[in-house]
Amino acid sequence: MTAGLLIITAFTAAFCMLAKRMSRTMITAPMIFLALGWVLSETGLFPQAEMRETLHLVAEVALIVVLFLDAAQIDLRVLRVRHVWPVRMLAIGLPLMIVIGTLAAFPFLPPWPLAAVALVAAILAPTDAALGQVVVTNPIVPVRVRRALTVESGLNDGLALPAILLFASIAAEAIDAGQTNWFLFGAKQLVLGPLIGIVFGSVGGRVLLFAKDRNLTSNSFEGVGALALAGAAYLGATEIGGNGFIAAFVAGLFFGNVVKGRCAFIYEFTESEGQLLTWAAFLLLGLVLVPDAITHLTLDSLAIILLSLFVVRPLAIWLSLIGTDASSTTRLFFGWFGPRGLATALFSLLIVEQIAPEIGDQILGLAVNAVWISAVLHGLSAAPAARWYGARMAKMDSRPEMMAIHASAKPLATRWNDGSESESERR
Repeated sequence: MTAGLLIITAFTAAFCMLAKRMSRTMITAPMIFLALGWVLSETGLFPQAEMRETLHLVAEVALIVVLFLDAAQIDLRVLRVRHVWPVRMLAIGLPLMIVIGTLAAFPFLPPWPLAAVALVAAILAPTDAALGQVVVTNPIVPVRVRRALTVESGLNDGLALPAILLFASIAAEAIDAGQTNWFLFGAKQLVLGPLIGIVFGSVGGRVLLFAKDRNLTSNSFEGVGALALAGAAYLGATEIGGNGFIAAFVAGLFFGNVVKGRCAFIYEFTESEGQLLTWAAFLLLGLVLVPDAITHLTLDSLAIILLSLFVVRPLAIWLSLIGTDASSTTRLFFGWFGPRGLATALFSLLIVEQIAPEIGDQILGLAVNAVWISAVLHGLSAAPAARWYGARMAKMDSRPEMMAIHASAKPLATRWNDGSESESERR
């Protein structure tokens, strides 16, 4: 195992020396570390049983930290005004993804109960902004679009979890659904999680400012405190029956807007240690789950995955944004950039032991295959699609009629966000 760790550390150091250049290509870090894990799995240097437990822990921690830090960089003041896109994608698009996904997958899983098919659709619904960093951090893409994608990916995994647990329980017949108050369960998940996040994020931010103003802390300790706050929000919500992932995201949202840029750690960690944590999760995913999943990749499961990526999400997002100011180009862009990542893998690990192996193992394999296929397809398309979309929005802004609209709307934009958004961003 020591030899394997030596290979990983040396490879990571070498990759970091080339990371800036690699970021300009279509080869993303998740793709590289998934591949590294897959290659290392063939060497026999790592015991699979121990690595599986490590994967579960690292993936959960990575998801919590990424959710908290991504949310902390969102301007809540602007989001209050320009929130219709992420709200529509979450409130309408996410349920539609599960419904349409169930209908799309059912013909390929004929022996399965309907609840198990719906479980597959629910597991494939959450998205992961970490796989689309080239998009959500690219200044070519309008700010409003990047913000909407970040908010959606931050909340949809937590919102999907109650449905996943419900379908898993029904499929497993582990409990009598008639004796379980699923409305109460869902309400606790979706209400207590945000409440805990608001409390921890707001109080934590104010405590940090109090300590900074009195020179009681330093930048290095602020970072440790912010990470502890993310973990506390997750654990606090889980302890009282709320959704920990939603709590972590909401805590980051309120923490970041309370400190308002006075905690440099939020940005520094995201660019350094946060990246390393995400890379480790994808490395372990490639090491532990991808090799077995690939051997069980069938034409039926491949069809379900491709339908989920190319039909289910794009159609659901398109329908959810009807009646909004999102252009057809923006709706297509939103529909494609919904990469499946850590949440999909983690949720499949959570439920695999709750249901019969003949179904649970197939769901796990299907979910893991969806993650690596998504990592490849979205990774290869992220940079060129972002450039194309940004150029198209800029071209639309340059048309005389758009410039006239932009000029007439400027006073209103100033009142909203100090005029920092262009017409394409408001669109």
